[in-house]
Amino acid sequence: MIKLSDLQIKEVIVINDGRRLGHISDLEIDGNTGKITALILIVKDKKSGLFGKAGEMVIPWSDIETIGSDVILVRERKTPSLYPGQYLIE
Repeated sequence: MIKLSDLQIKEVIVINDGRRLGHISDLEIDGNTGKITALILIVKDKKSGLFGKAGEMVIPWSDIETIGSDVILVRERKTPSLYPGQYLIE
């Protein structure tokens, strides 16, 4: 079993091009089954400057390829997102 604090120190990286997405801030958990359904990352818009507002990026559990000792590798997703700010790379 792995703790959230252990996941939060791992960096999330896209397998296809090696892009760094950041670190996990929270998890989305199915209340009925208790299983993790998605990872939630905080994304800060680089255009907004020093006091920019951070958004959320939701990465579905099905898009996770591997959880390694220091990184989490995810597949690139090109389909429309279910939630605003959900993981979508164009």
